[in-house]
Parts: sequence; C-alpha cells; structure tokens
Amino acid sequence: LLSPESSVSVSAHNAVVGLAKAPGSTGLWDKFSFGPEPSALQERLFVSEENVDGFLGTAFCPSPCSQSALERQPLIEVLDVTEDRIQIRVE
Repeated sequence: LLSPESSVSVSAHNAVVGLAKAPGSTGLWDKFSFGPEPSALQERLFVSEENVDGFLGTAFCPSPCSQSALERQPLIEVLDVTEDRIQIRVE
C-alpha cells in the first residue's frame, strides 16, 4: 500500500477507505480483510468475474457436481462495476 495516497472518510452511517497500491504492485485485488483487531478479521471478496463465478458456482452446486450439472450452470459475466451499481450478464 502507498500510505500518502490512501484515505479514510467517515460519516454517521458509512465509512470509506481508499487504498492505493505501491508503484511496484500490479494486478487486481481479489479480497480484503477487515475487523476491530487482527484476531477478529472477516474476509470479503472484491467484485470480479472470477469471484462472481466462484460464488454462483457454489450457490448452484454446493457439493461436488456431476459433469452434466456443471454443463447446465449459467455463464456469468461482470460487465460494469461502479460505486452505485453492478451490471452482470447471465447466459
């Protein structure tokens, strides 16, 4: 993380933490952890096509699936992610 560019904004009903990657860091972040102290962290995933596919794959087929069940799973594509919406196409 790049400390000077990271920021925190807190209001009565919301908190936003802006994180900036260090110059040598590349690629997308998959997940983050948060909590009141290091021993009580919760993990959350960022919205990405891979994370949505993984989540929906376990939701539609929680136990090991047969090949025919895997073939019937919908194709999920994350089209757009903004602050106030996410657009996903399901085929």
